[in-house]
Amino acid sequence: MPRTKKDTTHSMKFPEIPVNELQRLDALKEYSILDTLPEKEFDELTALASFICKTPISLISLVDDKRQWFKSKKGLNANETAKELAFCAHAINAPNELFVVPDSRKDERFFDNPLVTDAPFVVFYAGVPLISDGGFPLGTLCVIDNTPRELDNEQLEALQYLANQVSRLLEKRKQQIKLEMLVKELENKNSSLNNFVRIAAHDLKSPLHCITMLSDLFLSDNSGNINSEGLDMITNIKNSSADLSNLIDGIMKYSMDASVISKEKKSINLSELIQTVTAIVDPNNNARINLLFSDSAQIFTNRTALEQILINILTNSIKYNDKETTVIDIDYRVETENVMLSICDNGPGVPEDDKDRIFEIFQTASISDKFGRKGSGIGLATVKSLVTILDGKVEVFPCSKNGLKTVIHLKK
Repeated sequence: MPRTKKDTTHSMKFPEIPVNELQRLDALKEYSILDTLPEKEFDELTALASFICKTPISLISLVDDKRQWFKSKKGLNANETAKELAFCAHAINAPNELFVVPDSRKDERFFDNPLVTDAPFVVFYAGVPLISDGGFPLGTLCVIDNTPRELDNEQLEALQYLANQVSRLLEKRKQQIKLEMLVKELENKNSSLNNFVRIAAHDLKSPLHCITMLSDLFLSDNSGNINSEGLDMITNIKNSSADLSNLIDGIMKYSMDASVISKEKKSINLSELIQTVTAIVDPNNNARINLLFSDSAQIFTNRTALEQILINILTNSIKYNDKETTVIDIDYRVETENVMLSICDNGPGVPEDDKDRIFEIFQTASISDKFGRKGSGIGLATVKSLVTILDGKVEVFPCSKNGLKTVIHLKK
């Protein structure tokens, strides 16, 4: 006959509180898993544990300060039990050992435990502690039967392997949570930075605009009263203000919101877009721009981003050209997984050593010095930034016209 409270002076033993309980509970909270919905990956492991160990019940149990809660369960309806009744609360006190109770009715720790004397009638129990990456026991993967049992070595080994997989799933979950928090933090910082850039740009451009207007007014009213040296100084002030204003515009374009660009995509007629860009970069039609693709060609992307990409590339092709007539060929081709856009000019090209450096912010090609108008180093950095946001890549090669060929690959 099994022992009961009536025929013994002993009573069940409550599980001891682990010496590192506060740290253990903090570690458990990092997984944000308590009271979450069932997940297939965990349920498949408990099903496999029952199948291998031939037990009607298997559980993934997590032990907090007051209860054991079941992330996954097979053969049991309850979602949790009190911690003081939990076999798993005993198991976590020996985190490096497999905790086995062959017959709880003959074990002084459990013989009168309500989980033994009443449903679900836990007679046999085997649990493997689930260990965090910091070495804290979080709970167990356990198998349960209502008759006395023993597991052979192969079953015990398999149960350990399955527990290892549960621990890996838990760690994967924690890393995903950390990643999501990091992404959110970066998004918030990026949003704050974008707001700062807009405010700073406005606050900086206002006095620059005022300087330009005052310079124009001064030159208009006093050009006959000052010598050529004074005129050059005022003109330099005006030109420097314009250059600084353009630099601020470039920084704003470079810091465009990536989340908006990647989400707001639509089908665009490429010929019409290039005509719009051409009117901006070459209003007097001094360059000859040839489109080597069909007028009906469509590209699915963010219009604002692609417009800025083309403006920067075409501006460079025109600005840094040493031929009597600037000639630019633009081609477009649909590939297996990507679309390819190439811009080939008849300029002086870029030295081999500069090909990677020109896409870094505030870096310019050494050849720009000979034109006497060194750029800000933001234009091509903006191109690379925007192409990257659009999940593409940009490269430069020598062109058949002995100039520079810029090739952009974008995902369909």
